[in-house]
Order: sequence, then C-alpha cells, then structure tokens
Amino acid sequence: MTSIKRVGVVGAGQMGRGITEVCSRAGLRVTLCDVTEDRARAGLTGVANSLLKAEKRGTVTSEERAHALAGISVTADLSLLAEADLVIEAAVEDEQAKTALFQRLDEVTDPSAVLASNTSSIPIARLAAATGRPHAVVGLHFFNPVPLMPLVEIIPTVHTSEATELRVREFAGDTLGKTTIVAQDRAGFVVNSLLVPYLLAAVRMVGSGTATAEDIDTGMTAGCAHPMGPLHLADLIGLDTVAAIGEALYEEYREPLYSPPPSLRRMVESGLLGRKSGQGFFDYRAA
Repeated sequence: MTSIKRVGVVGAGQMGRGITEVCSRAGLRVTLCDVTEDRARAGLTGVANSLLKAEKRGTVTSEERAHALAGISVTADLSLLAEADLVIEAAVEDEQAKTALFQRLDEVTDPSAVLASNTSSIPIARLAAATGRPHAVVGLHFFNPVPLMPLVEIIPTVHTSEATELRVREFAGDTLGKTTIVAQDRAGFVVNSLLVPYLLAAVRMVGSGTATAEDIDTGMTAGCAHPMGPLHLADLIGLDTVAAIGEALYEEYREPLYSPPPSLRRMVESGLLGRKSGQGFFDYRAA
C-alpha cells in the first residue's frame, strides 16, 4: 500500500473545486478535469478566489496560496489522470452519468489507483460494478464548503478491500486533516439519511402555508441553535441536488418522507436552484 500523492478530481463544480483546494493545500498534486477545458479552468479560477479569501482571513499565507495553486493542473482529457493514485468523482448527481464515468476511469487509470465517488446518495456498489476493480472503489463524501467543513464520510462496499479502506482513511484523516466516519453502503449514508427528510419537511411547510421560509429558518436558528436554517441550507446545497438525493433515498427505502414534494420539483424545473442560480427559497442576486 502506497501513500496518496497524486489526485485526480473529476467535476469542476462547487464540490470539485473544494476538494481540489483541500488536496492542493495538503501538498498533493491535483489534476482537475471537466467535460471542457473552459469549465476546468473556471473551476481553477474558483479555487484561486477561495484561496485568496483564505489568505485575507489569515488561514493561509501568500506563499502557501501560491504553492497550492502551483500544484493544480486542469484538463478535459480523462486519460491525463493515468498517473493518479486516487481519482475522486464529483460530477453531476446522476447515476447513469456516474456509471459511465467510472467505466471510463477504470480504463484510463493505473490498476493500482483507488476510484472514489463524492456522491451524496447513490450506492457505491452500483458504481463499483461498472469497473474491473470493485475492491478499489469506495465512497468519499465531502461536505460543502469543503475547505471549512471537517467531515468526510467513507463508504466501503461489500467488495472494498481493507487495504483500500485504510488507504482512504489515512488520506482523508491524516493527509487532509478531516474527521472521518464510516457508513454502510446505503443511499444517503449517515448524514443525508438524517438531513434530507428534515430539509424536505421544511419545504413542505412552506408549500402548505404553515410558515414563511424566513420564519421557518428563524425558528430553527433561534429556537434550536442551528447555525443555518433548513431552507438557507437547501439553497446552499442546491435544490437540484436536494431533490436528487431525495429521489435516491425514496428509491432505496420507499418512505414517503424521502420523496421530494411537487413544489421542489417545480422550482428545479424552473431553474430556481438556490445560491448557484441566484434564487431559491431566498434571493441572492443582490449579494
């Protein structure tokens, strides 16, 4: 078992950028990949902006920021991940797309590389089955914003080897300095199995007229000492992602509390995705 020094990140969206940042700040060489080089470069710009904010907060020095950026390369060519010790998939929360991606990663990466998914809800075994190395496939679920949130869920499948699990635990815990927990390979894992029904309950309360989004969030922050209300949190996660996680949970368990309500589906279909689109339950366009 070798230590992880070279990391590939597939998907230059919010989560991919965050994972890239924490890996580069830990001194690892990172290749950030997306479907086009423009999107990959936009992801790198996002990392650079985040590192600049961290420097202004005093959590990194200018030298550390420069060193982290120097350790990142971008590409649209998956074959350039051939030398990675670990590839973390952070693509769209769609099982078919992720399965196709894992098939391709299995072809282009070294047989010794670990393939990991940052999926919020899709069972890892389904992705592992698309590869010829199910023993080296695992879930690594980071939380948003990745540079600030200390937790990583590690999700081994029935085929994940002990060596692979130990390798990624050392990577997440020792190299990245994250707190790790191990979850069974069930849709939603630990955190989202508890969190998403709560978020969907808040959505239903808005839809039923029980209270406004503002009052629901104030109730949970001022009454339960939550750092953020459920609807602001749903907007931060992305309403499309919340809906996708709910769909995956409902498919797995068939519990009504997991099913996204029609009002959430309509918001997603209308492009109201939360912070990333500028509007969700709250308006962020002036922010």
